Amino acid sequence: MTRTRVLGLFRLFRFELPFSAGMCVILGELLALGKLPAAADMALGFLSFFFISATALILNDYFDLEIDKINAPERPLPSGLVSKRDVVLLSSVVALLGFVTSYMISMTALFVVFLVWVVGILYNWRVKWTGFLGNLLVSFSVGMAFIFGGIAVGNPYEKVVWWFGAIAMFIDLGEEIAADAIDIQGDQQAGSRSLAIVLGLEKALKISGMIFLFVIVISSLPFILGWLGWIYLLPISIMDGVILFSTVQLLNPQSAERRRYIRWIYLSGLVAILIFIFIRIVD
Repeated sequence: MTRTRVLGLFRLFRFELPFSAGMCVILGELLALGKLPAAADMALGFLSFFFISATALILNDYFDLEIDKINAPERPLPSGLVSKRDVVLLSSVVALLGFVTSYMISMTALFVVFLVWVVGILYNWRVKWTGFLGNLLVSFSVGMAFIFGGIAVGNPYEKVVWWFGAIAMFIDLGEEIAADAIDIQGDQQAGSRSLAIVLGLEKALKISGMIFLFVIVISSLPFILGWLGWIYLLPISIMDGVILFSTVQLLNPQSAERRRYIRWIYLSGLVAILIFIFIRIVD
């Protein structure tokens, strides 16, 4: 196997995304327990969602080949760095690793990971081009990472865990709608029914913006209800500030490179998660 091919296979993972999913699981564990989980619980929880999230991303390249030739020709598959066979084999191996690590936690954990895997396949195979329903399925999988964290440590009903799951789900939903709006040219050729195609680009971005503003509003809920100490207001404030600024830029028709602001929102959420984990560990 050539070095170029190996690098192409690694790029299929888009490591920052499954890494974020794994960190969401760890934060879910911390929030569910109120303390640092056992090292084995953290490792298995992280790896289970890392692998199953990576599987969906890898399969996305397989099913999106023709679209990526327009929207992202630099991706490993359309650029010729890897073959379709490589993608299928890699996704199968990574999915198996996700099943094994989740089974080592519990049968419930395996069921959740299997469910997320099925959702990922359905999304990539059929549902993606339905538009909003596809956006909802992806967002559901993202939110489930926190719930999985609670399951991994035997406490899935902790209120703040579900709140984080909802926050993650709505942030991802807004990002999905905005990304579809930006990718409207390629999606039109694929026959997508995204909100941007059905309602128009600017209207879709307004819906995305409303979702982001809703996230900012509900981000204060755990402080009002006393679920979290005020020290956790710092990461939430950072995230809300970036979301607000990026939303304003997304809604401005004169903004250049709107995709950049979607990424900023995603990164603000990741930074907030990392700060939360740090505070939870040292608190």
